[in-house]
Amino acid sequence: MTGVDVDLLIVGAGPVGIFGAYYAGVRGLRTAVVDSLSQVGGQVSAMYPEKQIYDIAGFPAVSGRDLITGLTAQAAQYDPVYLLGQEAQLLERVPQEAPQPDQLRVRTAAGTEVRCSAVVVTGGIGTFTPRPLPAGEEFLGRGLDYFVPSAADYAGKDVVIVGGGDSAIDWALMLEPVASHVTLVHRREAFRAHAASVARVRETSVDIVTNAQVTGLDGGDHVEKAVVTVKDEQPRTIPCQKVVAALGFTANLGPLREWGVELHDNRHLVVDSAMRTNVPGVFAAGDITDYDGKVRLIAVGFGEVATAVNNAAVHVDPSAQLFPGHSTDQPHEILTPA
Repeated sequence: MTGVDVDLLIVGAGPVGIFGAYYAGVRGLRTAVVDSLSQVGGQVSAMYPEKQIYDIAGFPAVSGRDLITGLTAQAAQYDPVYLLGQEAQLLERVPQEAPQPDQLRVRTAAGTEVRCSAVVVTGGIGTFTPRPLPAGEEFLGRGLDYFVPSAADYAGKDVVIVGGGDSAIDWALMLEPVASHVTLVHRREAFRAHAASVARVRETSVDIVTNAQVTGLDGGDHVEKAVVTVKDEQPRTIPCQKVVAALGFTANLGPLREWGVELHDNRHLVVDSAMRTNVPGVFAAGDITDYDGKVRLIAVGFGEVATAVNNAAVHVDPSAQLFPGHSTDQPHEILTPA
């Protein structure tokens, strides 16, 4: 078994987790970051790397890819250890003599044992799996996609997007300028996405078909057309070379359920104002947390993880100050993203 010894383990390498790695470095904590995905960035990298994000402080707009690049460069100043493609599984506690905190040992699916004094869980919604398109699953990888990692793959093609949430709307806006044509199919009249984004789509060349479902895909080695059935109408055929099923995804906390952390709605970790869970030494931040008045935004997660890391620093060393001082009081070598 491979062993890693650090002060702090961050579970989740999304935006909040990466910023937590930076802040842990500011506090002088040796840090490891574990994630079940093979790349940093979490849902942002997996689902919408080219999507423009508009509610990050200091940026009128920033793409998901550029946000992750900047956060990774920021954290790189303190050399966190990344354990990617490894799901955090078993949590064990090894008692220590006071005033030292108990040692925590987290084993990953790859057989790595991380020994630390505190854990900050920033796992977003946990492990996520896309909901399948009932019709045409056999075309997965042959024109049917569940994520849009790069707009370039859709350039000059006829695209059908299925769904009515933020991902469907965002991908329609992203692909409309590069695709030959985009059709958006939603089973209801009203969309679940942000109203301003829906209004923007309606101003583009995207064909919007509501009260409809994709009931079949057809083609040879690659998808060539989608069969769309509109309520109270005969099915119609739409030529396409790409179909994006944005039907949402199911989330699973996985082994975190076995850690003894109090859950809300069986899917979120309950924390207090210090971002502490009920398990000593285990903190949490970001979308995975729940408390009264919780707002699930990346911007909120950044503040939560700073709070979690500062309180974790005191847990690791009870003589440490909770407030670390302002960053402008400390010399920093600024790294420019490549």
